[in-house]
Amino acid sequence: MENQRTSGSFITIKEMTLLEYENQGAYLEIHYSFDECPFGKLLIASTPKGICSLSMIPENETLALEALQRKFPKAKYKLQTEPSHQIALQIFKNNLNIPEDITLHLKGTAFQLKVWNALLSIPMGKLASYGDIAKIIESPKACRAIGSAVGENPVFYLIPCHRIILSSGNIGNYYWGSNIKKDIIKWEARLIQQGI
Repeated sequence: MENQRTSGSFITIKEMTLLEYENQGAYLEIHYSFDECPFGKLLIASTPKGICSLSMIPENETLALEALQRKFPKAKYKLQTEPSHQIALQIFKNNLNIPEDITLHLKGTAFQLKVWNALLSIPMGKLASYGDIAKIIESPKACRAIGSAVGENPVFYLIPCHRIILSSGNIGNYYWGSNIKKDIIKWEARLIQQGI
């Protein structure tokens, strides 16, 4: 997959192979840690190849970890902060110029991966519609499927599905809630305005 530049760093999606996720993730070793961002608590997880999940923690850490484990129930899990976690989370430190690149290691269909890469092309501070994404991936009649792929995004913020709004200009739905989506959009606009 091609690199996309977001907030000064390149974010690359590396597709999981069938061997890596078959048998419910039995061949995966996932390290995870907990942290915070301006929008709440986070659970971040990675394989040796990159970040595989980044999610908000709406209730408690145990439930968030259980949700991650349901994706790959036979993977080996270890509570351990990795350098890749720290690099990825620097994006929340009011800094538009993260010097190191970020690799995401994701399981997805070919269509989902195409949509997620298209989302990476939306610059910070800009918004796009499902129709805009349809044009990028050259699938003009796939808006509904694009909406489903956006909803399956496994990486909060780094794959910026929060930058997708309805063609009417309405904020639209968001997995973590419309209020958080509004807060993120305002936060990004402030960073751009201040040039942080």
